[in-house]
Amino acid sequence: MRDRSVKVVIWGLGAMGSGMAKMLLKKKGFKICGVCDSNPNYVGLSLGEVLNLNHQGTIIQGNIEDVVGMGTCDVVLLATDSYTRSAYPKIKWLLEHKVNVISTAEEMAFPYANEPVLALQLDKLAKENGVTVLGTGVNPGMMMDLLILFLTGVCEDINHIDVTRVNSLSPFGKTVMEEQGVGLTEDEFYQKKDMGEIAGHVGFKESIGMISAGLGIEIENFKQEMSPIITKVDRKSEYGFAEAANVVGVDMSCSGNYKSQEFISMRHPQQIEPHLGGVNTGDFIKITGKPNINMSITPEVNGGVGTIAICVNMIPHVINATPGLKTMMDLPVPRAIMGDVRLLVDD
Repeated sequence: MRDRSVKVVIWGLGAMGSGMAKMLLKKKGFKICGVCDSNPNYVGLSLGEVLNLNHQGTIIQGNIEDVVGMGTCDVVLLATDSYTRSAYPKIKWLLEHKVNVISTAEEMAFPYANEPVLALQLDKLAKENGVTVLGTGVNPGMMMDLLILFLTGVCEDINHIDVTRVNSLSPFGKTVMEEQGVGLTEDEFYQKKDMGEIAGHVGFKESIGMISAGLGIEIENFKQEMSPIITKVDRKSEYGFAEAANVVGVDMSCSGNYKSQEFISMRHPQQIEPHLGGVNTGDFIKITGKPNINMSITPEVNGGVGTIAICVNMIPHVINATPGLKTMMDLPVPRAIMGDVRLLVDD
C-alpha cells in the first residue's frame, strides 16, 4: 500500500467543489492540501468554516499560485467552468506545474467535439509534463455516453440509440442556474437565447462524439434544439428560484445520422424541483439492434451527488494513467471507493 496520503487540491468551492471536499474528508487515504476560490467571502477562511465542518487545517486562497507548486499535490479537482475554452488557461497552468487534473467542465468530457485544436494542445502539454487530464461528471461523462458504450458491449449490431435523461437541476449552483435561464420570464429567455447567453445542457455534442469514437463510426448531420420549461407554481431550490409562469429549466434534444439514417437521438429536460410540476425523473436508454436493450433507472441518478462522486472516484485512475488527455472510455471502469484509496494507487 502507498505509504502517504493522496494529496488533492480543489479549485472552485461552489456546489460541486464543496461537495467534493465533504466527500474527500469522509474517505480514507485522501488529504485536502489546498483550496482556491475567487469568492472574497471565502478567502482567508478555513475550509471547515465555509463548510461548517470540523476541519480547520486548510485555508482558502484566492490565487492558485498560492496553492499549487511543483510537487505539492497529486491532483487538482477543477470545478469552475462549463466550456473547454474558458477552462483551458487554468488547465494549461496546472499541467505546466506537473499536476494531474480532473475537470467538471462539460465540454472537457470529450473536448475533441467542439475544441479539437485545444484538445490536441492539452494532450501534448500533459504528455510533455508527465501528467493526465480528464473531464468528467454525471452527464456528460456517464449517463448519456459511457453507460451507453458499456451496454453496446453485448451487441452484435446496432440500428438506433435513443437516450432520455429527465433530471433535477436543484443540486447545482448559481452558475448552472444562470446557464439554464432559471427565474427568467419566457420573453427574457428567448432574448438571452438569441444572444447566446443561455447554454442549456452543455454536452450533447460531446456525448455523441464519445459514442461515435467508441463505436468507430462517423456521426453526421448533428442537430440540437432548445426550449424553456415554464412552471405553473413558484419553485425554489438552494441556488435557484422561479415564480409561476417563469422559466424553471430547459428542454433540449439532439440527433445525429449514420449512413444517411438517424442513428442516435437524445432528449434532456432538466429543471429545478421537478416534482412540483408533476414530473418523474429518470434515465432511459433504448438500443435497437442485436440484441435489443432497454434500460431504465427511476428516479434519475442524482446529478449533484453523481458528479461529485465520479470526480472523486476517478482520482486513483487518473493518477495511475499514462500521461495525456483522457476521456472516460480510456480509463478503467469507474467504481466507488469504499476502502483506503491508497490501495488503489500504483506506487
